[in-house]
Amino acid sequence: MTTAPLVSILDDEPAIRIMLAHALEEAGFRTMSFGRATEFEAALRMAVPDVCLVDLSLPDRDGLTLVHRLALEQGATVIIISGRAQVQDRVTGLELGADDYIIKPFDPAEVVARIRARLRRDKSTQPVGNTAHFSGWTAHFDSYILSEATGEETPFSHAEGEVLRLFLERPKRLVSRAAMQEILGGVAGESFDRAMDVRISRLRTKLREDPKNPRLIKTIYGAGYIFLGEVSWS
Repeated sequence: MTTAPLVSILDDEPAIRIMLAHALEEAGFRTMSFGRATEFEAALRMAVPDVCLVDLSLPDRDGLTLVHRLALEQGATVIIISGRAQVQDRVTGLELGADDYIIKPFDPAEVVARIRARLRRDKSTQPVGNTAHFSGWTAHFDSYILSEATGEETPFSHAEGEVLRLFLERPKRLVSRAAMQEILGGVAGESFDRAMDVRISRLRTKLREDPKNPRLIKTIYGAGYIFLGEVSWS
């Protein structure tokens, strides 16, 4: 019997926690709700959720810092729910590793739909194996670690992993911006493009690419990107 996906809700407003928990449980999800970051982080030591809904305005912790740590250290799927509607807030959240950004006020049905879409994308993009080997590197998508032949390890976030996996599943094929938006989800526009640029830049840095002449992730100006390495999966 398949266990229902677990969604953690971190928001300091009790009414929002209750509303989201009710909608998600009606839709078949399991939920855990927290009003403070310290409680949420303590619970993470006991169970890792499939999706984390995180408000940015928390009484005991900066929400953006928490989002970054969740994405990088936990490899969690993170969706920000926030009253901050400025484009720069959305861009910053996505740059720090969030997978999606929902602005308050929202319809709970939209949150449920976005979570379902995110989980479907994660499942549909899962390769036969969960470890990719390329150009002296190994990407471990179960632990969100890049390792070199020397044994040195570098963590990457869930959001960075989505982009890396997209490239590794399509080596030597052009991946357009439109295709990235369709596959990874999100709203096309300046904030999406900026988030993709940042994630690709960070991946290039972690892969020790020359920023002026990267050898693996090539930019095809006006068209998209192409990954030039040989890839095998295990």
